[in-house]
Amino acid sequence: MLEKTDMVDEVLISLKRIIRAIDLHSKKLVTQYGITGPQALVLKRIIHYKKVPSGILARDVSLSHATVTSILDRLEKHNYIVRVPNLDDKRKVLIEPTEKAIKIFKNAPPLLQEEFISAFHKLDAWEQTLMLSTLQRIGTMMDAKNIIVSPILETISE
Repeated sequence: MLEKTDMVDEVLISLKRIIRAIDLHSKKLVTQYGITGPQALVLKRIIHYKKVPSGILARDVSLSHATVTSILDRLEKHNYIVRVPNLDDKRKVLIEPTEKAIKIFKNAPPLLQEEFISAFHKLDAWEQTLMLSTLQRIGTMMDAKNIIVSPILETISE
């Protein structure tokens, strides 16, 4: 049985290990593919839709419209997307992936959260509930309950 101080150390080490895994994956995306985790997530959704309004994109990735617009600006700058007029409604613009974006996603590793989601879905319902409860408690203990976050696993500032 672990002593209380040893238990605290093990919890903190586990938290650091999680943060480090997210950080390493984020750096790998930037180094190998030139895009951040949030950019990759947004780009993946654009490729899925083929043409999509930015509002739907923002909702799908659980980010604010302003954040998605900023990400889209950077993706457009690097020729990963193009903005095209919506033929049905001239006031709106649709976001379309470029061939460069599609090519990158054929070779890119899965997003870290995809691996997590796949493993999480394999857990029994009670394990999922226990994990959620534990993480919520940790967040509260770290006084992080009022920090607004999206479900994107990312440590490098966007």
